[in-house]
Amino acid sequence: MTTHRHRTARPGAILAASVVAALLAGGAMAAEPRGTGDLGVIVERASGSLAIVETTGRSLLARVDGLGDLSHASVVFSRDERFAYVFGRDGGLSKVDLLAARIVKRIVQGGNAIGGAISDDGSLIAVSNYEPGGVRVFDAGSLDLVADIPAIGAGGGASKTVGLVDIPGRAFVVTLYDAGEIWKLDFSAGASPAITRLTGVGKLPYDANVTVDGRHYYAGLFGEDGVVHVDLWKTPLTAERILDGYGRGAEPLPVYKMPHFEGWAAVQGKLFLPAIGREELLVVDIATSREVGRVKVHGQPVFAVARPDGRQVWVNFAHPKNDTVQVVDTESLSVVHEMKPGPAVLHLEFTPRGHEVWVSVRDRDQVKVYDTRSFIERAAIASPKPSGIFFTPRAHRIGQ
Repeated sequence: MTTHRHRTARPGAILAASVVAALLAGGAMAAEPRGTGDLGVIVERASGSLAIVETTGRSLLARVDGLGDLSHASVVFSRDERFAYVFGRDGGLSKVDLLAARIVKRIVQGGNAIGGAISDDGSLIAVSNYEPGGVRVFDAGSLDLVADIPAIGAGGGASKTVGLVDIPGRAFVVTLYDAGEIWKLDFSAGASPAITRLTGVGKLPYDANVTVDGRHYYAGLFGEDGVVHVDLWKTPLTAERILDGYGRGAEPLPVYKMPHFEGWAAVQGKLFLPAIGREELLVVDIATSREVGRVKVHGQPVFAVARPDGRQVWVNFAHPKNDTVQVVDTESLSVVHEMKPGPAVLHLEFTPRGHEVWVSVRDRDQVKVYDTRSFIERAAIASPKPSGIFFTPRAHRIGQ
């Protein structure tokens, strides 16, 4: 005779099943576990919402509301790609769970913020502020305040901060707009940063970025015709002026929208920079900091974003020519393709290996997806007033 024995489930198995069930019940996404590597978010600026998307199937998975003023929002991701940290223009800092499609915590840490960064170890979130100025740093898990760093320049005045990026060694670099300074904030020893101040770097540095190796930091100057370069591998740190007078001999055009250094391309040993008030990309040799070429483009460039393999740079433009995207070949330094996705193209984001690019078209309420080799449109995703697009592989890149 066969005896049937009833097996009792192990406590660990019961707990694991309960956790999975709870996660699925609390989320607004798929009914089974999924990875995070192909996820991303679209900032929907008019509605203060975040659309969660996946790039494999080019689909919208969920929408998270209640994120405040997203008119100049940016996003960074946790090291495990599960959480998005959203920096709102109203000073809001929100931690969003991408798998559960919900806000974990939201604080209003200032009156007017311009972006932020996450430390290389994933433990610190730094926010750059216009009002009250300075940089505030928070614990990435709890969003509790870790450090409040006023930006008081050498002249004694308070300053807005811009161009905040992470660099290796649990550190950040930031530019002081009013004071004309660049600071390195080193948190490697704990919650009180060691601050290295570079003064007199130029008039009104308005934005900045760092190369993906964490070595070269560049800040654009609004008040002067030039760019500031800091080699972060050198001791002591010094600020070097490059491209002085790059607009000499030509009358600049009215500046309808400031170009974004956060979207310039550093590829094949060359830096592609949007020129202020000019319909050009400046091409700079990174090793020598010398200009090696210019590319005439359709309008005043805003973002110049490199395809991950470095062969192409995709460029969008300021009003009134903002319905167009051009593709620049980085070897020939020539425009090889032009397309018109629609009115008010605001941002471009490549899939991790660059086979497709997602383009936000604000005034058409769409995000369009293009094949980057054939330039064929693959999909159009409805999204109310989309602006920034951010994919989770940014979690593993310096300065992203």
